[in-house]
Amino acid sequence: MLLGQELDPDTLRSQLQAAAVPVTAEDCRNCSDPCEEGHDSYPDRFVVDRESQMLGSIKPYRRQVVISTGKSDWDREVTETKGSLAALLLGAQNHANLPIAEPTPPATPAPKAVRSSAGVFRSSDSTRISILNGSHNTMSDDIDQETVLVFPDYLMVADVPRTREGARGLWESAVDPNVERAGAVLEKMPFKTWVLPYSCVILLSFIHSLQENGWAADTHLECHCLMGQPLEELQGTPSETQAYIEKELRNSVEEKRALILKTSHVGGHKYAGNCIVRVGMSV
Repeated sequence: MLLGQELDPDTLRSQLQAAAVPVTAEDCRNCSDPCEEGHDSYPDRFVVDRESQMLGSIKPYRRQVVISTGKSDWDREVTETKGSLAALLLGAQNHANLPIAEPTPPATPAPKAVRSSAGVFRSSDSTRISILNGSHNTMSDDIDQETVLVFPDYLMVADVPRTREGARGLWESAVDPNVERAGAVLEKMPFKTWVLPYSCVILLSFIHSLQENGWAADTHLECHCLMGQPLEELQGTPSETQAYIEKELRNSVEEKRALILKTSHVGGHKYAGNCIVRVGMSV
């Protein structure tokens, strides 16, 4: 994050904490600094950029969805795999004329709050959608229905048919940038939605260090039968539904449980690995 940049780590850490970004002063690994000898070096043709600042280099997304496949290897572009929900969801997105340019500001734009740190965004800063495949299995009894994780909403949408109608319903109820966190209840759609019962969801990471520190690390979703009633069955106003979601998210934060999944390539980093950490109270 600070590679090639003369930034004070303590100052940056304070800025990120002020923006509610969880950070720690602990070393990521117990490695000597500088790195000790005796390990393989990168090949000569492997060029590593050690000058550009990574913080702030990633564009914001409005939403990122992770679709169940039960696999850990996919086509290079999952949205080009014929018949997959990823491809069908991209079709629904294109039908809605998205991705689109950033919203045009009004003639007299309202003043925006100054961000405490470069590289920290609100999900409302963008309309871009990221569609990924995940290694988790579907929670549905029907193998032709998928289970989709929606971030930063921190929701699990189950029973999504792998059809054009299913993809369009998912788009309109949970993915469309104009839909709020509580989602839109669509008639005749069989979806069931729950708040994810995890303190965090880690995409492409390791589990051993978490377990050593007293965390439960799951690599498959908890059965929805343990999650209570789905949001579609709640009786109340949209504000009451939102309050219920926030209560469930606070409960999830206290669980010390992590869900760890492999995902398809997110792009923008060539052959480098990528770790995405999602926490429930982010929006």
